[in-house]
Amino acid sequence: MLRFILSFFGGIFTLITMGMMMVALGVGGVLWMYSRDLPSHESLAQYTPPTISRIYSGEGRIIDEFAQERRLFTPANEIPDLVKQAFISAEDKNFYTHSGYDLRGIGAAAFDAVASRGQDVRGASTITQQVMKNFLLSGDRQVERKIKEIILASRIEETLSKEKILELYMNEIFLGQNSYGVTAAAQTYFNKSLVELAPHEAATLASMPKAPSDFHPVRRKERLLARRDFVLEEMYENGYIDRQTYETEVAMPLRSVQNGDYDHFRDALPPRNYFTDEIRRQLSEDFGEGEFFSGGFSVRATLDPELQVEAEVALQRALETYDRSQGVWRGTGLTLPPEQLTDTATWREALLSMDIARDVQLESPWYPAVVLEVGQNDARIGIEGVPEDEDGHWIPASDVQWARKLNADGSLGRKGEVAGDLLAVGDVVHVRRMTSDSDGSFIRWTLRQAPEVQGAFMAMDVNTGRVIAMQGGFSYQHSVFNRATQAQRQPGSSFKPFVFAAALDSGYSPATIVVDAPIEIDTPQGVWRPQNASNKFYGPTPLRTGIEQSRNLMTIRLAQEVGMDVVARYAEKFGVYDNMGRVLANSLGADETTLYKMVAAYAMFANGGERVEPTLVDRVQDRYGNTVYRHDQRVCEDCTLPNLQPGRGPTVTSDRERVMNAVTAYQLTSMLEGVVERGTARSSVNLPVPTAGKTGTTNDAKDVWFVGFTSNIVAGCYIGHDQPRSLGRGASGGGMCGPVFNSFMQKAVAKYGGTAFRPPENCQFIKIDRNTGARLSDDASGDNVVAECFREGEEPIFGIQFDGGFAMGSNFELYSSSDQPSKQVTTSSGGTAIVGPKASFGTLSSGGLY
Repeated sequence: MLRFILSFFGGIFTLITMGMMMVALGVGGVLWMYSRDLPSHESLAQYTPPTISRIYSGEGRIIDEFAQERRLFTPANEIPDLVKQAFISAEDKNFYTHSGYDLRGIGAAAFDAVASRGQDVRGASTITQQVMKNFLLSGDRQVERKIKEIILASRIEETLSKEKILELYMNEIFLGQNSYGVTAAAQTYFNKSLVELAPHEAATLASMPKAPSDFHPVRRKERLLARRDFVLEEMYENGYIDRQTYETEVAMPLRSVQNGDYDHFRDALPPRNYFTDEIRRQLSEDFGEGEFFSGGFSVRATLDPELQVEAEVALQRALETYDRSQGVWRGTGLTLPPEQLTDTATWREALLSMDIARDVQLESPWYPAVVLEVGQNDARIGIEGVPEDEDGHWIPASDVQWARKLNADGSLGRKGEVAGDLLAVGDVVHVRRMTSDSDGSFIRWTLRQAPEVQGAFMAMDVNTGRVIAMQGGFSYQHSVFNRATQAQRQPGSSFKPFVFAAALDSGYSPATIVVDAPIEIDTPQGVWRPQNASNKFYGPTPLRTGIEQSRNLMTIRLAQEVGMDVVARYAEKFGVYDNMGRVLANSLGADETTLYKMVAAYAMFANGGERVEPTLVDRVQDRYGNTVYRHDQRVCEDCTLPNLQPGRGPTVTSDRERVMNAVTAYQLTSMLEGVVERGTARSSVNLPVPTAGKTGTTNDAKDVWFVGFTSNIVAGCYIGHDQPRSLGRGASGGGMCGPVFNSFMQKAVAKYGGTAFRPPENCQFIKIDRNTGARLSDDASGDNVVAECFREGEEPIFGIQFDGGFAMGSNFELYSSSDQPSKQVTTSSGGTAIVGPKASFGTLSSGGLY
């Protein structure tokens, strides 16, 4: 009997042992089978999740951000314990004690699934398992994935610390509203940082990972509230908050940005503009687009927000002034169908969805509006974001009498007399408030339109290259094409300083005489007869007067004397062109370049001839705060000295390349001062500090320019149609771009000041007659007297004339006008030709006029 009992229990023991061995072998086999070809968990130790790149102004304020997934990376040691505890309570209460997986949780989930006959299937994943699923595996609920998840979770627990695993989880998890990670979600839902979150807000975020779309703070508010209260209860039971805190927090209402309880964080950001988008474009080229959008860069921009606003307004004002002077109404070209105008809610929703510029602040904010009714004289409009008055909003007949409507076939309608001449029901338009100049009181709403003409403006520091303002068009939301950096345009006469600089560096002086007389040049296109803007010829003239009055014929003769190869190499050295054509027309600015390059080149005149590279970025830091780019490479030799003497400034050294002689830079700057004081910019530029600059107007006024500078700031403007065509008779760089420069620089000078341009040490001053170039006595005075800088040790020679090899007619008269009867002149080939008002080839191909 005993033997039977022993044999029976022995058999049972053997069976159990064999069963356990079989189970162990089975489990081991399953684990071995699924552990093959698993992704490497070790890569997570170096993993950095995609993170928002942010751009900051010089004052440290966020002005823009770029991201594919909106995530703000926060290291584990910077995530408040309260936030960690909320997520641990909601997702994995045994996080700090298990080895990557929770057998009790798995068992409980399996029991619930069996008990509910498959109706209650829930995950039992730990936070570690969720990290494996999010990073290395798919999100399906197959048993195979669960097994792989457990294997990887156990491995990663041996590789990474609990805090590192938690860091990965809390920065990667999707929490709805395109927010990835707890930091971005706190900003999205509450417009707060993590340290500002109250327990009930942390519990709200911890409720989201389960299914963000099912716990929307507005559409599924009650469900989210119940889940939040459950998380708070778990936090209390786990000992993370006390009873009093639990009772206080669970009684709090569910508030969110989406429910209108908090301002949206984007409300504090200015609209994206040309400046920040250009940073995006340049850094995407430098670091790669994927890295920029996901690398979590902190970018310190050179932008001066105050002056950026002034740049926008100054350019917009000039463009709108020109547009309204044309007297043509184009509108936006957008309409709403009649069925969407039936009630206020419908047209407001439809108007809000329209793709139309909302970033114009000229005079006062511009609003999108829709025409709701056209009466006998006036038109009633509905305005986006503006509540209707008792009588509605109206555009009166008097507001349309400046324009004629551009019809679909390109023809113009009659001059506007009543609102219906320009407007139709359903038209989407821009409007702004018209206010009184005396007290700012509201008068009425007035129609506005985005100009067809475009332009650009840019300003930068002449010594550091820091771009402080950039406007690439009328409105970024209307057109994202940045005309400051991307538009290739003819600079016209604003290029002439580079011809004169090449001459000055080649031994010429501001007193050198060059003949201003008619020229004929044989070209494959025909005979080219360039002209001055005035259609007059002025005879032998000093270089100074030639550039002050922007004489084309002098410039061509000078370029011929110096050699176009020298001029081209000079322009390339300054970065105006990469490869300039060696034809004489290009001495008048017929080749194409960008405003960005022109402004940077002029900065080298202003700083005494040293190379300066323009930059929109002072510094770029990665997500860990390491500096990966710094523009200013100057070295401060004694900034770290603890015993620097009081009153002594630090010594900063620079190894900047010299691109032109310092005397040449000063001579040219002095001559460009004359452009502002008595030349082509005298009527439009008037600043309280010494200012130099040059106008530029291309043939048929297709492009108009002004680039100028003070002792510390250089700025430039160009205006023209995107598809080049004439701006009309009378358009000029001085008349259109000069006021833009002057308006901006008034504010820039008030903020940054300005001094007289400092001459170099090896500069000797001799007084000359600026009209004849003759040497005068040291005590000479008068409007015609100017103290000219000459290179020390070089005795200037006066009286020599240069004609570039082009002969003058023997019957040439000073100040003769080509709009008088035609005259016969001797050409460079020794023949004769008639020069008069019908000579037209020069007006088509000569580049700059004035």
